[in-house]
Amino acid sequence: MPPFEDSYFEFSDRPVKLRGCDCPGCSQPGDYRAPKNRDQLDQYFWFCLDHVRDYNRQWDYFAGMSVNDIETHVRKAAVWERPSWPIGGGWRAREQNIRDEVMREFFSEAADAPPPTQPMPKVERDALLLLELTPPVSFAAIKAQYRILVKRHHPDANGGSPESEERFKNINQAFTVLKHIYGTDEA
Repeated sequence: MPPFEDSYFEFSDRPVKLRGCDCPGCSQPGDYRAPKNRDQLDQYFWFCLDHVRDYNRQWDYFAGMSVNDIETHVRKAAVWERPSWPIGGGWRAREQNIRDEVMREFFSEAADAPPPTQPMPKVERDALLLLELTPPVSFAAIKAQYRILVKRHHPDANGGSPESEERFKNINQAFTVLKHIYGTDEA
């Protein structure tokens, strides 16, 4: 195999046409394309590197559009600018059948479960939530969590912060409510 000769490309019989920069007065080759406007994204200007940088700095796709026009454009782009329709009535029937099947399975499993307990009063739920606990919970667990939170949010431990003082008061009040509900006088 003969050695590669670079001179072949210099004297080719087919000249290579170079595209010039579209910026008036520029003699550099136009190697970089930029869209003409948002309505003609498939038609381009061809610029040299310096001029394409300037063009890109000034390019604003949404220039001249109102906020509603921009929102509409973004929503259309989310579905690839294809039309969409609301789900029809046939789907609603299938969805209801799926729900019915799930509920049948749930209640057949629930038949083996222990009977449901009385609904929890809102005061108790709020107090447990304030103590960062989820029901069901024993009073011993409430007491342990109360001690942890009191130490963490005590105003003396937080430099007298008004936020920690308010949180401390709320924790004490929640614990008092739970002591009353659980029927104990322990501290």
